Amino acid sequence: MRAGDVFLTCHCCAQLILILPPTNSLTLEALLVCCRGIRLLVSTMSEHMQLAVALCRIGLYTCFRALCCKGPPPPRPEYDVVCIGLTGAGKTSLLSRLCSESSDNVGPTTGFSIKAVPFPNAILNVKELGGADNIKKYWSRYYQGSQGVIFVLDSASSDEDLEAARNELHSALQHPQLCTLPFLILANHQDKPAARTPSQVKKYFELEPLARGKRWILEGSSTDHMEAAKEIFTQFISLLEDKDLEADRI
Repeated sequence: MRAGDVFLTCHCCAQLILILPPTNSLTLEALLVCCRGIRLLVSTMSEHMQLAVALCRIGLYTCFRALCCKGPPPPRPEYDVVCIGLTGAGKTSLLSRLCSESSDNVGPTTGFSIKAVPFPNAILNVKELGGADNIKKYWSRYYQGSQGVIFVLDSASSDEDLEAARNELHSALQHPQLCTLPFLILANHQDKPAARTPSQVKKYFELEPLARGKRWILEGSSTDHMEAAKEIFTQFISLLEDKDLEADRI
């Protein structure tokens, strides 16, 4: 047996070889083969362990990148829309609630106000115009640049006020700067006992012949059911997106 063979064995096996009788060569050779097999097995296991550790490191790095180092989400598209309706229709309260603001002690809008109303897929920059008689005559000055229209009416109002709202909506639907834009018509205050249903409003306002060929939504709304209101606005955003795609194609 060569001395080099002893050094190739593990320490424990080397000790056994040293104490065996020199004539027992078969036992020594068998022990050497056994030790070499153990060394080969350990070496193979070590390689697999290194591979496993490397894969774990790659996986952990990938998870870390995904959780902590991902880039910012793509920006949401923004749409400029104008919100009109008579005083008392509930425009300000509805927009405030959509912005997660309190609607308590909200008064009529004098002049106009602008709110950025966030949604998961878009941001609506809403220009709300006051509905008083001395302000309505200036509405058209604020139409330029609008990409959509929100018209809010009080579904529980008197017949006289409902007729006034009907006239204003008809004027908006036919205005040169608004007639091609998507419309969201909200029959607000559906929580009141005297509220008219969207179907009743649709019939009274004679919307079918007037709005034929236009993109519009008529729905009931109430600040008591904001989840439903958010769903309605999501539908309106879909109309705005379709209008945006049409403009890109042109």
